[in-house]
Amino acid sequence: MKKEAIESCIRACNSCADACDTCSTACLAEADVKMTAECIRLDMDCAAICRLAAGFMARGSAHAKDVLGVCALICEACARECAGHEADHCQRCADACRACASECRKMAGS
Repeated sequence: MKKEAIESCIRACNSCADACDTCSTACLAEADVKMTAECIRLDMDCAAICRLAAGFMARGSAHAKDVLGVCALICEACARECAGHEADHCQRCADACRACASECRKMAGS
């Protein structure tokens, strides 16, 4: 993996994790939390896998490509869910998830 590509993907993963944390926190403050329950769950999963993927890449793990493939799948699922909500934080999260999924797919070679 090329250093520049790794650094770009790590930035995308960290940015996505931050967007997911922001989104889940904002969703918890919504009047009807049940309406955003799946969004919150996916935000939490996505933030966790993004941070894990960033760590695997930073360490140069031999398993980074495997983790990046899973990260892309979870980011795509989170993007779909967040895109279905009108809130700005959900829309920003969906954008960050799509960007991260794209970077992860490139790095994973899938």
